[in-house]
Amino acid sequence: MPKNKKRNTPHRGGSGGGGSGAAAATAATAGGQHRNVQPFSDEDASIETMSHCSGYSDPSSFAEDGPEVLDEEGTQEDLEYKLKGLIDLTLDKSAKTRQAALEGIKNALASKMLYEFILERRMTLTDSIERCLKKGKSDEQRAAAALASVLCIQLGPGIESEEVLKTLGPILKKIICDGTASIQARQTCATCFGVCCFIATDDITELYSTLQCLENIFTKSYLKEKDANVICSTPNTVLHISSLLAWTLLLSICPINEVKKKLEMHFHKLPSLLSSDDVNMRIAAGESLALLFELARGIESDFFYEDMESLTQMLRALATDGNKHRAKVDKRKQRSVFRDILRAVEERDFPTETVKFGPERMYIDCWVKKHTYDTFKEVLGSGMQYHLQSNEFLRNVFELGPPVMVDAATLKTMKISRFERHLYNSAAFKARTKARSKCRDKRADVGEFF
Repeated sequence: MPKNKKRNTPHRGGSGGGGSGAAAATAATAGGQHRNVQPFSDEDASIETMSHCSGYSDPSSFAEDGPEVLDEEGTQEDLEYKLKGLIDLTLDKSAKTRQAALEGIKNALASKMLYEFILERRMTLTDSIERCLKKGKSDEQRAAAALASVLCIQLGPGIESEEVLKTLGPILKKIICDGTASIQARQTCATCFGVCCFIATDDITELYSTLQCLENIFTKSYLKEKDANVICSTPNTVLHISSLLAWTLLLSICPINEVKKKLEMHFHKLPSLLSSDDVNMRIAAGESLALLFELARGIESDFFYEDMESLTQMLRALATDGNKHRAKVDKRKQRSVFRDILRAVEERDFPTETVKFGPERMYIDCWVKKHTYDTFKEVLGSGMQYHLQSNEFLRNVFELGPPVMVDAATLKTMKISRFERHLYNSAAFKARTKARSKCRDKRADVGEFF
């Protein structure tokens, strides 16, 4: 079939044959004009459909370079132009194209504040996320849930994010509780549900309902009386970890009466998760316990825990764990975390951490702030520092005050170019290689000596 007469493809742009058809179609789509959207389907598109969006053949690639590309090579208009095209591609026939478009939008929103742009298109984005959560498969659902989290972070608390949660909340809850759904999709949805509820919910009953949903998931990992002394990990363990962490995040904003109720329910059961054979579950349980102790002592300064002796013994054992059957990396990570947890439980002490971003710095001086920071960093990735500087919602959460205005010249001196970063990484790699070579030479000399 001639290239310029592909199956019933309407001619776009008014000029050119087969060579310019894809480019013209891309221009029309990204420019905001409506294209003939095929009925939503999970079937992959044909080669012709993929060529139709050749301008965005790899939608996520534009965001991989981050805002640095935008600053050096483009403008705000360029970014918005590309985002309009990606938003259109969330309706594409190809599941891979939809997923890549969702990931591209998420990466862009994680690396730059686009409140006005998003505010105008929040309903369109919410509809696309809803459709992908309902009809998509595992990876597409994960991409949609991740985008929903960042969308709420961009919007901040208010009626707009409440509408997003009102639309997506029931779907997220359904996926989390669906035993036939992908574990990875349920895991991402659990994190998303917790983050969106933390930001958007203004209804206390909705907050309690979300807590209960997450609670029903992670409590399945609790050690039963008939079980052995060790909890064996299962494919569902990653879901239970995400649910526990999301539950702990929401508990930190609950009224005192609800916190007391949850403490009574979980303080004597949560330590059983410390015996899990999954290092991430042990760490999640330990950090959650430290946060619960912090909340309890905030309510009652003389709070008394009946099983303190047995709990501290477990924490001390994990802080000095030397079991040979565990990986060295896991043991090193675990010991470091549990030393801090033990100090928090025994001495009510927290090792203050400093986070630097731009010309500012933030001090993390309690478990609630640490857990909140870790959660949002997991969602935003490398964009966390940018959002700490520019996102009013996050600045309010961490009590940083209004955003600090930095002029362009100062901002440029603070940035390291991609080329400089490449040189730095290369030099570091060469230094590590050289150090390893010397170490090998010393071992060889010792071997020859003996």
